[in-house]
Amino acid sequence: MIFISLGTQKFQFNRLLKLVDDLKEEGLIKEEIFAQVGNSDYKPRNYQYLDFLSNEEFTKKMEEASLIISHSGVGTILKALNKDKPIIVAPRLAKFKEHVDDHQIEIAKAFSKKNFCFIYEEGDDLVSLINKAKTHKFDKYVSSKDKVIARLEDYLARLEESL
Repeated sequence: MIFISLGTQKFQFNRLLKLVDDLKEEGLIKEEIFAQVGNSDYKPRNYQYLDFLSNEEFTKKMEEASLIISHSGVGTILKALNKDKPIIVAPRLAKFKEHVDDHQIEIAKAFSKKNFCFIYEEGDDLVSLINKAKTHKFDKYVSSKDKVIARLEDYLARLEESL
């Protein structure tokens, strides 16, 4: 199952939902699709969706998915990476009123540069990207949270000793 996650922001992302709907209708995507569409106006005809999911439902869908297609939400990208799921990131664009600016392009590029995801850009062949993502060897994401915590604890311990 392909899981599409568009986050909970107040902006629509109709462009991506319609593209996937058309590809599904044309038989170019054969796999089951489920989308969390957020505040989008477009309601898919050829795959299941809900506007919003609970944390438990979201986690379950992500675990069931063979592939994630997501907006450039850092939280969703990190969740997919932590579950070792291939992910295609589609940045929201201001020109389509999907966000206030184009910062999501920079987020997508940063993750793509590290070989953590593929980026879908307007005009790309999404079906080819889906097929490529399923066989591509993405690099493993390793959180540095534990290192940051250890450094902070070390700093605080040294600070305490000097007092």
